[in-house]
Amino acid sequence: MKISYNWLKQFANLDWDAEKTGELLTDLGLEVEGIEAYQSVKGGLEGVVVGQVLNCEKHPNADKLKITKVDLGNGEPVQIVCGAPNVSAGQKVPVATIGTKLYDDKGEEWTIKKGKIRGEESHGMICAEDELGLGKGHDGIMVLNSDIPVGTKAAEIFDIENDYVFEIGLTPNRADAMSHWGTARDLKAGLLQKDLNIELITPSVSNFRVENRLKKIDIEVTNQDLAPRYCGLTISDIKVKESPSWLQHRLKAIGITPKNNVVDVTNYVLHELGQPLHAFDAHYIEGDKIEVKTVEAGTKFTTLDEVERELHEEDLMICDAVKPLCIAGVFGGMNSGVSETTTSIFLESAYFNPVSIRKTAKRHSLNTDASFRFERGIDPNITEYALKRAALLIQELAGGNISSEILDLYPKKIEDFQVFLSFENATKLIGEELPQETIKQILTSLDIKINSVTESGIGLTIPSYRNDVQREADVIEEILRVYGYNNIAFTQKLNASISNIDKFSDHNVQNIISNQLAGQGFNEMMANSLTTPEYIHLSEQLKTENNVEMLNPLSNDLAVMRQSMLFSGLEAVSYNSNRKRADLKFFEFGKTYHHYQEDSRIENKHLSIIITGNRSKESWRINNSSQVSDFFYLKGVVLSVLERLSINRLKTTPIKNDIFSEGISLTVGKAKVVDFGIIKKSILKHFSIAQEVLYADFNWDAVLEYAKHNKVKYSDISKFQEVRRDFALLLDNDVKFEEIHTIAKQTEKQLLKDINLFDVYQGKNLPKGKKSYAVSFTLLDEKKTLTDKQIDKIMNKLQHNFENKLGAELR
Repeated sequence: MKISYNWLKQFANLDWDAEKTGELLTDLGLEVEGIEAYQSVKGGLEGVVVGQVLNCEKHPNADKLKITKVDLGNGEPVQIVCGAPNVSAGQKVPVATIGTKLYDDKGEEWTIKKGKIRGEESHGMICAEDELGLGKGHDGIMVLNSDIPVGTKAAEIFDIENDYVFEIGLTPNRADAMSHWGTARDLKAGLLQKDLNIELITPSVSNFRVENRLKKIDIEVTNQDLAPRYCGLTISDIKVKESPSWLQHRLKAIGITPKNNVVDVTNYVLHELGQPLHAFDAHYIEGDKIEVKTVEAGTKFTTLDEVERELHEEDLMICDAVKPLCIAGVFGGMNSGVSETTTSIFLESAYFNPVSIRKTAKRHSLNTDASFRFERGIDPNITEYALKRAALLIQELAGGNISSEILDLYPKKIEDFQVFLSFENATKLIGEELPQETIKQILTSLDIKINSVTESGIGLTIPSYRNDVQREADVIEEILRVYGYNNIAFTQKLNASISNIDKFSDHNVQNIISNQLAGQGFNEMMANSLTTPEYIHLSEQLKTENNVEMLNPLSNDLAVMRQSMLFSGLEAVSYNSNRKRADLKFFEFGKTYHHYQEDSRIENKHLSIIITGNRSKESWRINNSSQVSDFFYLKGVVLSVLERLSINRLKTTPIKNDIFSEGISLTVGKAKVVDFGIIKKSILKHFSIAQEVLYADFNWDAVLEYAKHNKVKYSDISKFQEVRRDFALLLDNDVKFEEIHTIAKQTEKQLLKDINLFDVYQGKNLPKGKKSYAVSFTLLDEKKTLTDKQIDKIMNKLQHNFENKLGAELR
């Protein structure tokens, strides 16, 4: 939500700077995410002055150019080459001097420089109104009033608005603050805690009166649950035209493009008071009647964006006696809006059921300023006041007469809420006992009426526009946010409860692995479980029929629950890579979701690991070419996770599918524990990722199950020395280290403690189809020192088995 500081000052007379006000708004819970300077004319016309054309002659080298001598008021006339057809001697004109920064229609900056045009020097530019950002005219230069003194700064004679705009990240429960008036109310309450009592200035509607009753339009509300309150009146003999500059400045500052004086007023009152309004061209209302009702399902209706929509039976519509005119509270119709030919209007102000509006807006994928407010719940008791405010502004800007009484259908008034506040409960929740007078002052400043006061608490009436304050806890939250979270003192004592948690609980195991991965340089990520259905087509392992679809998706990109952790990880890689972060190591704990027959929906827990780029930052001490993350680095990370949880006896199976170009699947018994490998380039291309990406997908449900049954074993460090022996084995290319490892373990089960591959060589001086493995064997007897005879016997047996089973040769 955008709030203009100048606009805010119309309600609360403040002399604080914008930064200080932004800090207070944030403390009050209206988090200011940014403050942006706004100028109605970008650059503020700095460097542009009023000059007088002393003489004007034809350019000797160009038929359409003229050479002028211009007095800028500093005693030194300058020569300026000008191509405008209307330039002549004696004129007062706006001149952009050397160094002035101007902006084109796209907001791009360009600087006025000294130059030569067709051989003649030019020291500035005589400007048209579009070049200064003062209009769209470019038929010629601007000719100013002859009474303006030469040398006057242009910023002093044109209507330029300088403002600050707060970008407020409003939480959904704060519907009351979705306007400048609502923000000003909070600001007043906050300032009162700083001993600054300011008066809120409410726009007056005392001049409202009905001039005649010649254009009465009847109103009928069929479903009062969907439209609890509906007001309307007609205004005749109006003249639709461009809005005055003050109104355009207000709207432009908060990012709204002005349209005409009637539509601009409805937008103005919406952002001023938080009450959406809609103006209908009365000429198109058939039967002089407005009906607020639902229509038959399948009815076609074309909205203002020229899109034909098919209506739902629960969509509330504003209709005349014959046809629909508007989707209530959401979007207007194509053929009933205000145009340049409009002479009379029906002006609507209403309170619609928030749930109904929210469903309709989602159903048609429409998100408007009106629906944004209606679906969160506006003030039902401001409807008539806002209607009068808008009617008076339209009369002021477009003329006309109010030609009917206000018809206000409000059969069942929405009452204020009654709450009792206990002082004891307030102290418990706040963590500090606040003076009762402070509590009363805060409540009163928030328009909360105090009905009764006892020793134990206060009886309160909450205004109906505060639909988020209906419980005692809500009232206490209001007191605390206005008093100031930062003003609550820290206690010297910290209370904590010791919980008896199973060491193999899901949360505990997850924390252990998270800490381990973080220690290895990984960053934890948390992706959205909602994703696009388009990713299904990237893998045959994923099926469209298994999608868990959202009933009311926010967008097509968030329409289904994810079936795979991979694609959200690749989105993160792509996002970072596009920002020059090439070395990435991520892990994520999350779930995948699958829909099977009928109503069978299954959630599976996963741990995903994704790696790309180098393992560590560049350094003069490290050979960076050897730091590139590869398959074996990923394998080491995967095995370290399983080893940390004492999951062993793993069966290895190579995999190659439409996700992995090379990969391995590790299983324990019949259960798959993890798949990992190198992601195929075809998938990476979809995410515009050019470098290799490594990925591991743990079946975390299986990991947790096996972790519970595995006991951590430990033993004392042996007092006897271990012995290492090495073999350099010449092997066929298709022999894997795993085979060597298995044979060695089968050969010597007791004394052989470790087997390690520390060098691989292929190439020169080796027979074709052969490779060399350098393998170390660590031997240890826990009870006595090994003798050379024992060691030689074991090594001979190992050599014999390698030669017989693998065709190995010692080098």
